[in-house]
Amino acid sequence: MSQIEKSPPQPPRSLRAAVPPEPGPQAAEPRTKRTGRAAWLRDLSASAVVFLLAVPLSLGVALATGAPLQAGLIAAVVGGIVAGLLGGAPLQVSGAATGLLVVTTDLVQRYGWRATCAITVLAGLTQLALGALRVARATLAVSPAIVHGMLAGIGTTIAIGQLHVVLGGRPDSSALDNIAALPGQLAHPHPTALLIGAVTVAVLAGWGRLPGRAGRWARALPAPLVAVAAATAVGAGSAVPRVALPSWQVPTLPTLPEASVPALAAAVLTVTFVASMESLLSAVAVDRLAAERSEAPTGRLRLNRELAAQGAANTVSGLLGGLPVSGGAIRGSANVRAGAATRRATVLHGVWVLLCAGLAAAALELIPLAALAALVMVVGVRMVSFAHIRHVQRHREFPVYAATLGGVVLLGVLQGVLTGIAVAAFLALRRLTHTRVTVTKEGEGYRVRISGQLTFLAVPRLTRALALVPAHTDVVIELRGSFMDHAAYEALQSWSAAHRAHGGWVTLGGRSARPVAEPADAHSCRPWTPWRHHECTRPGPDQDPAPESGSQLLGGISAFQRHTAPLVREELARLAREGQRPTQLFLTCADSRLVTSMITASGPGDLFTVRNVGNLVPPPGSDASCDSVGAAIEYAVEVLRVGSITVCGHSGCGAMGALLNAAAPEDGEPTPLSRWLRHGLPSLARMQRIGRLGRGEVALCGRPVSDDQERLALVNVRQQLDHLRAHACVARRVAEGTLTLHGMYFHVGEAQAYVLDEATGRFRAVRGEASPVRPDLHGSPLGSTEPTGRQQVYTTFCPQPLSGAGAG
Repeated sequence: MSQIEKSPPQPPRSLRAAVPPEPGPQAAEPRTKRTGRAAWLRDLSASAVVFLLAVPLSLGVALATGAPLQAGLIAAVVGGIVAGLLGGAPLQVSGAATGLLVVTTDLVQRYGWRATCAITVLAGLTQLALGALRVARATLAVSPAIVHGMLAGIGTTIAIGQLHVVLGGRPDSSALDNIAALPGQLAHPHPTALLIGAVTVAVLAGWGRLPGRAGRWARALPAPLVAVAAATAVGAGSAVPRVALPSWQVPTLPTLPEASVPALAAAVLTVTFVASMESLLSAVAVDRLAAERSEAPTGRLRLNRELAAQGAANTVSGLLGGLPVSGGAIRGSANVRAGAATRRATVLHGVWVLLCAGLAAAALELIPLAALAALVMVVGVRMVSFAHIRHVQRHREFPVYAATLGGVVLLGVLQGVLTGIAVAAFLALRRLTHTRVTVTKEGEGYRVRISGQLTFLAVPRLTRALALVPAHTDVVIELRGSFMDHAAYEALQSWSAAHRAHGGWVTLGGRSARPVAEPADAHSCRPWTPWRHHECTRPGPDQDPAPESGSQLLGGISAFQRHTAPLVREELARLAREGQRPTQLFLTCADSRLVTSMITASGPGDLFTVRNVGNLVPPPGSDASCDSVGAAIEYAVEVLRVGSITVCGHSGCGAMGALLNAAAPEDGEPTPLSRWLRHGLPSLARMQRIGRLGRGEVALCGRPVSDDQERLALVNVRQQLDHLRAHACVARRVAEGTLTLHGMYFHVGEAQAYVLDEATGRFRAVRGEASPVRPDLHGSPLGSTEPTGRQQVYTTFCPQPLSGAGAG
């Protein structure tokens, strides 16, 4: 129980209390019997959910590979118990590897089942060795386009093959043969098998969309379990192939296949690579999901230990006659969403599968094979993610993705991955050597556009283009690449120095957002440095050097005029002509550590900003001293017609500290500060009310709230949003659907922004991915973390000159 729930804050002492220091590192909450018992209950519930998901999925994977059906259950048991006990990702659930389905099918058909088990054992030993060598993170260096293309190719092959089973036929080992035979299979389907498959697919597609409270309760059951149960009921009494589990026998030892050493090594490396990549990527995804859904910080992900645990599980599974094992995002995400707290949930799920295989074999044998085939077919289809396709397309990696996918479908998994690596290497070399340099006249000056990477191969082309620029002219060099080697840098720097020596001037701009080039003897500053560390803000010879004279401010203004003003002058001139048209009203604290343009990657004309002590929004009807905030809100909403308002609090807020330590006003006339902070008393009362009721209205995803000052800052954001809604103009626009309100919290020490999800009361951390904010928050100024080149210029407070080899 948090501190606010134990005892509400004491009555105020003084509204003029000193600002407390920023809170230090948070202490871990002590573990109690109550929390331990609650974690056990959560793990028990989650293990039951994952067990109900794992049984049909394991049987379906075994059916699709041509292995004995009990091999899927063995993999689920071993993955749950062995990998669950030893793994470095506590909430990940391991079992029969869906990503290895195509590989395992080929191995079974080529070498037989016992030889496939031997290959699984060898792959497990290889994973153990790789885990001991601590190379797990190195495996994540493979291009995401190759990984997603591999998974998409595997999913495509799975879906095409299992479609034959749904239609009542048998799949071939080759994806091309399956595609060729598909028209004939579609012309003569098996009616009952097709009906069973259609019911399975329909339930899988619609189960998560059930409306209302009944639908919410129904979704507690995993969709695969419900789909298989419904298909079994539909197919009851019909003559269709069903699950057949032989009685338990002592497993025979695996035998090495009769194959050459290179073929055997290729098979082992393929199983090792695919199983390891699937497990490690799934571990990262599950850990991220757990961090988003839990208040407790995770910090428990150990990839090398997870890789070694997967190796141990594969070794044991192969020796017992089970399928290859890997971590799966499907099972792991279900585990997290079901509320799992520790690795006990994973281990218990394996125990339940073991008991089911021994005690409920008769019930499993009622399941039609067509239902399992349809289940695996849907899993294969979902492995082709359109979100991944858009992602790789945005980063110009789609040729790599398409080559890997096509290679996996046409040639095989290992050959497809090698094809993707070859295409990725070709594109990298092409981008490294493909450079275009153009010179255009703009007004009285010239613009040199350089597209591509600047390497020594491009130096002749660069120098020929720069020779076309006349002396005594202003030149803008626009760099549109991300790399510059030493030879290209020297060529560009030498030409720049010579051009300045002849009376010209050189600036750098474009998407790379380079600041203005300075003379060769000038110092170098980082993109932003505090004033106390600046050299570029030192006063000139005609300025008073005394620090109390405001020379730092004058020096900063002078640096702006020299370096930044030329970059933004054109944009500011446009804004001066057209007027301001901001889309956001950003209301935040006056704290000097909160730089709004920096944390939102915005620039002139983007934000209409209102700042005051404590980011307070006095409600309508407050005293006349609050008219300034109300007038700004009315102007932004009615005149500027902004589409979004964001209230942003922050850590270590002095106003919140003063409220916590406040008391009844002293005798005499209240000061302006004490009168202003009275508008924060509703937030303090709201936090006290939360403490008395024993419920948490606000929370941070990924870590607990550190102390009462941080908790009050979070509550204050929600309270000020309520005050905003009380303004008539805001309420009307919100009701019309033309205005959205958002809450935000910025932790100064962590440089981390959190965005409020009002439905849950949680503040979710904004990550550094391309689209870190939920779709319902895209109206806020935080909808993207990829600033344009223009915006990057605005946040370059103290720009650096063109200096240092390899700049770019």
